[in-house]
Amino acid sequence: MSEDKLPSRNENFSEWYNQLVLKAELADYAPVRGCMVVRPYGWALWENIQQALDRRFKETGHVNAAFPLLIPKSFLEKEKEHVEGFSPELAVVTIGGGEVLEEPLIVRPTSETIIGYMYSKWIKSYRDLPVLINQWGNVVRWELRTRLFLRTLEFYWQEGHTAHSTAVEAEEETRRMLNVYADFAINDAAVPVVAGMKSEKEKFAGAVRSYTIEAMMGDRRALQAGTSHFLGQNFAKAFEIQFLDWNNELQHAWTTSWGLSTRFVGAIIMTHGDDQGLILPPKLAPVQVVIVPIYKNDSEKGRVLETVARIQSELKNFRVKIDAREEVTPGYKFNDWEMRGVPLRIEIGPKDVDKGTVALARRDRPGREGKSFTPQAQIAVQVGEMLEDIQAALLERARAFRAANTHDVSSYAELAQVVQDGWAYAWWCGSAECEAKVKEETKATTRCIPLDQPEGSGKCAVCGETASQKVIFARAY
Repeated sequence: MSEDKLPSRNENFSEWYNQLVLKAELADYAPVRGCMVVRPYGWALWENIQQALDRRFKETGHVNAAFPLLIPKSFLEKEKEHVEGFSPELAVVTIGGGEVLEEPLIVRPTSETIIGYMYSKWIKSYRDLPVLINQWGNVVRWELRTRLFLRTLEFYWQEGHTAHSTAVEAEEETRRMLNVYADFAINDAAVPVVAGMKSEKEKFAGAVRSYTIEAMMGDRRALQAGTSHFLGQNFAKAFEIQFLDWNNELQHAWTTSWGLSTRFVGAIIMTHGDDQGLILPPKLAPVQVVIVPIYKNDSEKGRVLETVARIQSELKNFRVKIDAREEVTPGYKFNDWEMRGVPLRIEIGPKDVDKGTVALARRDRPGREGKSFTPQAQIAVQVGEMLEDIQAALLERARAFRAANTHDVSSYAELAQVVQDGWAYAWWCGSAECEAKVKEETKATTRCIPLDQPEGSGKCAVCGETASQKVIFARAY
C-alpha cells in the first residue's frame, strides 16, 4: 500500500475509517488520550450539520441558550438512576485556583441536572410552559475505547431540554424531535435510519422512555445516530421543577431531552465512503463543486482561467472551490478531491474553452461512468440537477444496502448467525434474560423496537415464548 492509498474498505474497515479521517483532514489525534482536534474541513461539515438541525429546531419553536460546563457533584446525585448510569464516565474537578474545592465539580457528561436546577427557578406557573431550549456545546465522557468522531472523551453536540405541563405534551415533543432527527438524516445526510424505542436495558439513564434513530454502516454494524428521551417527572421531582396549574394546584413539570453529536460525521463517512475516500452528500458537503483548470503553458493558462472565473460566477449559488495549485498535477488534484468527497468536479482545459463545454465528474460514480460533458451555457442548471441526483442516488444506494443486509429471523441459531454480519429483525418477548443472552453470546444488542411494527404476534426468536413486538438485533459502535 502506498502512503496515499487507503486500506481496502472490505478487508479492514476499521483501519480504512481511521486513515480516511486523517487523510481527508477531518480530524487529528489530540495530545490528551481519547480526544480529537476537529480540523477546518471537518468543522465545516459539522457546521453544515448544525445549520441543518438548528433551522429545524427553530421552525419547531426552540431557542438556543448556554449552560455551564461545570456541574456540582451533588446535582448528579439527586437523580439516582442518572448518576449510576454515568458514574463510570465522569471527569471530576477537585482542585481549583490551587485549593481543594469544598464540593467536587463534574465536567458535564450531559446537562439534565444543571438545566433542571435552572428550570426550577424559572418555572412557576403553567403560563411559563412549555420551555423549549437547545444548547450547542461540548461534553466529556471518560470512554475507555475511543475512535475519532465515533467515541471520544470530549465531543461536540446539541442537547435539547424542554419542560411541559402534561405527560402527553412531553411525549409529543419527544417523538417530534425524533422525527426531526430522522428527517435530517434521510433528507440532508442521505443516511437512511430506523426510528424506534430503546429497550429498558438500553434506555438513557433516568429516562422513562428513550427513542433512537439507528443507521447501518458500511460494515453492517449499527450506529445510534441520535436519541430523544421522555424523562417523565424524574428530573422535575429531583430538582423541584413545579408550577401552579389551571386549578391553582402545584404540579411537577414533565421534561424531555434529546441530542445529536459529532458522531454523525462518522455516520456519513461510514455510510457513503469508498476505497478512494469520502463521498459527501451535496446538501452537507463543505465544497459542493471543485473546478480544476488544466493547461500546459501561459497562453493556455490565461484563456482557461478566464473561463474558470466566469463559470465560478455563474455557480455563485453553490459552494465552489477553484483548485489553482500549480505545484501538483491535475491527476493529483483529482485524487485529492476524491479523498475529500467533493460531490462534483468540473474540469476545464483549452479544448473545453474552444468547444464551449466543461467536463463533469460525479464522485458517487468513479471513473468513466461518472464522467460527462455539458455546454457552458447550461452549467448552473446542469450542476443543480446533478447535485440533486447525487443526493438521491446516495440515499437509494444506502437503502438498498441496508435492505440487502437486514434479515427476518425466526430461530436463535439464525439470529446468532445473522448478527455477525448484518441486522436481525426478530420477534422478541421483551424479557431482559433473552436480551442479555443475545448480548453475552453474540455481542449484539437490541438496537431499537421500530415504531413501524407489523400486525399480530409471533414467537420470540430467543426463547420461543409469545412476542408482540419485533426488534432489530445488531452489533454496534
